[in-house]
Amino acid sequence: MVHAQDSTAAAGAAPAGGAGGGDAAKGEALFKNNCAQCHAVTEERVVGPGLKGASARHDFAWLSKWVRNSQAVIAAGDPYAVKIYNEYAKAQMTSFPNLSDDDIKGIFAYIDKAGTAAPAAAAAPAAGGATSGGSASAQGGGPSDLFVLVLAALVVVMLLVLGVLLVIVSLLSKAVGTETENVNKGDFMARLGNSLKGIAGDPAIRSATIWIFVLLVLKATIDGAYNVGVQQGYAPKQPIAFSHKLHAGEYKIDCNYCHTGVNRGKSAHIPSANICMNCHGVIKKESPEIQKIYTSIENNQPIEWVRVHNLPDLAYFNHAQHVNVGGLECQNCHGDVEKMEVIQQRSSLTMGWCIDCHRKTEVNTKDNKYYDKLVQLHSGESKEALKVADIGGLECSKCHY
Repeated sequence: MVHAQDSTAAAGAAPAGGAGGGDAAKGEALFKNNCAQCHAVTEERVVGPGLKGASARHDFAWLSKWVRNSQAVIAAGDPYAVKIYNEYAKAQMTSFPNLSDDDIKGIFAYIDKAGTAAPAAAAAPAAGGATSGGSASAQGGGPSDLFVLVLAALVVVMLLVLGVLLVIVSLLSKAVGTETENVNKGDFMARLGNSLKGIAGDPAIRSATIWIFVLLVLKATIDGAYNVGVQQGYAPKQPIAFSHKLHAGEYKIDCNYCHTGVNRGKSAHIPSANICMNCHGVIKKESPEIQKIYTSIENNQPIEWVRVHNLPDLAYFNHAQHVNVGGLECQNCHGDVEKMEVIQQRSSLTMGWCIDCHRKTEVNTKDNKYYDKLVQLHSGESKEALKVADIGGLECSKCHY
């Protein structure tokens, strides 16, 4: 959502009618998925203007038309719409024709709620005064219990190792001292050499050495075979230096904004150039990396991103089933993407890794009548929570067919 209002311009706004009565909780999810990339709930400008007070400056009819098709409002010659359009370098707002009236009311209800809550939250530390400072000191002034426990365990382990080493040194000193008290260095080395020759000539020792070597080679071979096709840690260089740490971390752009299929289909989708241009048609246009996007568009050539997470063709995985139905976060499989400067594969993505997840993950059955009968049957056989493995998560045909 772009340019729903200009926080600096009250003149020329449509009469206040508000978008009251919306579900703020539902609106928060819609705002974060569709609007947060370009707007703040305060008066701060991001790509577009801040949205604080938008529902007080415009009636709902105007707001709903603007959200669903801002270009139509501009084309109709609405003075305020034209003013905002020109002020923000004629950047086009993404249209959301599928949003219902309740959806739009919920979005602006969340904006009104969050916009008024933010200043109060900022003022809270000042109101707390010395009390809040004392509390912070009490909580963060000393080491945590876990840190103290780990430190104590390390000290105990070090003392045990030191004790064992002292015992070994003492025994060796006594053994060598009693036998070589009157023997010079040359005699001792000769005896040592003879002892080693005797050991090497023993058939049992030779056989044991060979078997140990064979077993080590066999283990290394099996470990290598298990790692064939596993690309954990793979972080290829991309055609454009895109930083997830900047976009998903610092700017908190929702994953769904770029990977549009994650809630709706098998694939999460690699973002196309037009998604990048929703923001970079206005900001950082002069950047060499952004210029690569312009070149791609001018030459009508897609950006050739290098795929990082790739399952073999014999395995079936559906993003919507796990994200939309299962309620998993992207970080469950992809790691802390919001902290990665260069994206890399954090999980092994092997069959064993998937099966282990299915054995441990509980099914969210709350307020879902589909699972009522399954929960009833499972409760009669087990006292443990219903896991993915209990509803067919370990069947071969779920992923291989």
